[in-house]
Amino acid sequence: MRTPAEHKVFQWICWEKKYGKPVFKIFWYGRSDRFYPGNAGDVFLVNLDCVQLGIFLGLVLEQTKFPGKKLVVRVNRTLMGAPPVVIGLLTYMLLRKKGPFGALRWVFTIKGMVAAQVLIITPIVCGMVYSYAVRTAPSIRAFARTMGADRHQTARLLLREMKNEIYFAVVSGYGRSISEVGAVFLVGGNIKNSTRTMTTAISTLKGAGDYYEGVFLGVILMLLAFAVQTLAEHFRQEETPDENL
Repeated sequence: MRTPAEHKVFQWICWEKKYGKPVFKIFWYGRSDRFYPGNAGDVFLVNLDCVQLGIFLGLVLEQTKFPGKKLVVRVNRTLMGAPPVVIGLLTYMLLRKKGPFGALRWVFTIKGMVAAQVLIITPIVCGMVYSYAVRTAPSIRAFARTMGADRHQTARLLLREMKNEIYFAVVSGYGRSISEVGAVFLVGGNIKNSTRTMTTAISTLKGAGDYYEGVFLGVILMLLAFAVQTLAEHFRQEETPDENL
């Protein structure tokens, strides 16, 4: 008679027999267990860093005038829709041993994967913030000046008025990063127990014919995306309780 740990369904859910640890530990302690780094807490933290960087760059781009600004805006908008596999290839060429940043030795490491994610997510956030700031920032700054607000108060007012755009930037950036396959595959190498993420693991499982395990990981990713979206929506509605959506 089979014990529960040997039952096939239990194996799919807990991963005990195949990987020696429950899947909830893999999900919760992704980096420490070094099984699926870059898809749970790590992706969220990277996304938050990219949101901050994107907001800063978007506001600076809107407020600063310099030669070639239109070209920079067009390049940023191009990067917003650039295929991730192309970004991954460029990142790999920059980080490879003979590349300009080869001394960092980030190829096939989590740091290299993070670099690729930053190049993917930041233009999205920057472009969304810039597009909104171009339409609304001048009037907000003019209103702040009439009220005698200083520079820091004006910045806080601008960010408060942009909270909806920041919300969409967080959700969009997280959705793009958590679904990424091509860039992290090229830069990270999909190395087992090192740089394999949930998305690259799904691709690997599909190739091996382990469809049930691939589907299970896909469900985890969907639940992650749903949880982040729900959490962001909750905080947004706390700021605007009278808004009906």
